Amino acid sequence: MTDFAATKAMFDLPQGMTYLDGNSLGPLPRTAAARVAQAITDEWGQMLIGGWNRAGWMDLPRKLGDRIAALIGAEAGHVVLGDTLSIKLYQALASALDMRPTRRVILSDTGNFPSDLYMATGLCRTLGDGYVLKTVAPENVAEAIDDSVAVLMLTEADYRTGRRHDMAALTRAAHGAGALTVWDLAHSAGAFPVHLAACGADFAVGCTYKYLNSGPGGPAFIYVAPRHANTARPALSGWLGHEAPFAFDLDYRAGAGIDRMRVGTPPILQLAALEAALDVWNGVDLNDLRAASQALMDQYIAGVEAACPDLILATPREHDARGSQVSFRHSQAYAIMQAMIARGVVGDFRAPDVIRCGFTPLFIDAGDVVRAVGVIADIMQNQLWDNPAYQTRAKVT
Repeated sequence: MTDFAATKAMFDLPQGMTYLDGNSLGPLPRTAAARVAQAITDEWGQMLIGGWNRAGWMDLPRKLGDRIAALIGAEAGHVVLGDTLSIKLYQALASALDMRPTRRVILSDTGNFPSDLYMATGLCRTLGDGYVLKTVAPENVAEAIDDSVAVLMLTEADYRTGRRHDMAALTRAAHGAGALTVWDLAHSAGAFPVHLAACGADFAVGCTYKYLNSGPGGPAFIYVAPRHANTARPALSGWLGHEAPFAFDLDYRAGAGIDRMRVGTPPILQLAALEAALDVWNGVDLNDLRAASQALMDQYIAGVEAACPDLILATPREHDARGSQVSFRHSQAYAIMQAMIARGVVGDFRAPDVIRCGFTPLFIDAGDVVRAVGVIADIMQNQLWDNPAYQTRAKVT
């Protein structure tokens, strides 16, 4: 049985704060600062450029990729880190389209994260020749899959509502229609068990700064199924994806397997932080994590609905239909969230009207939920959100 009191002690959480925003930016693991300091002083400072070999910097994207693979149900050797999530999505999507040259449709849903849709639209515009992004309501995805679809591109857990797609069923449906799948795991990896290999996923991408706690700007990852690893052509032909980067050939030759999905120089300091963050997962059973997360969400939903009838639940009640966040709707959602933050309960707001909170058992427990519900109840029952100080939108919401 996973000891979540022990994992909570592994995070440097501000005194008096109930942090329910790990679904947006994970908190600082206690060992991360020392690990990054070591990379700065002992490796960069003492080894300088020798760190690429002596400190193993060049191997970190694959080494840490294998550790993430274990958290997302992927085969070892088929996940690599680097760049941003949008870049990795672009790579996966372009490679998948290239593998279905007679088709022109990317299918996604209207609940997908806007950046994913932007990248898909931009790629279609670049390719021209009839390529198009088609979006439907999340609940209508299955029926929209037909033989015109080249790629099904979905975020497994909706960033706004927490609604969760059935990866296995939709991947089967896509494959049955001759399409490939690209799954965005931004709100899945580290939130609940993911089964990429078992579901037959073709490509997957994700970030590490949310539930994996690598820190702001932490690198993204990409997964390519073994059956595609040596045939998927990388649209971004970066030098570290070359078969022999230090041969400095003028012509590009894709590297073997997942290495071809590397692009530019890996962010070593961020990877050092991620390495420390992944240590928290040693001894964590993902099924225990999921059970604890569901219990926390049920407790939160029951408490908020009992005390705050004006807040409308936007997240599915069914356990299998949601990720690890709970969202409520209200016309004054932004001001309500600012009032919560001012009282030490930190979640976030998502336009137009969503109060969003994440429930990560690694550092959230039942006592945190009790406190959060009490604060929200006080704010709603006494209209404490109705304060001009809470109405002005900050640059980041």
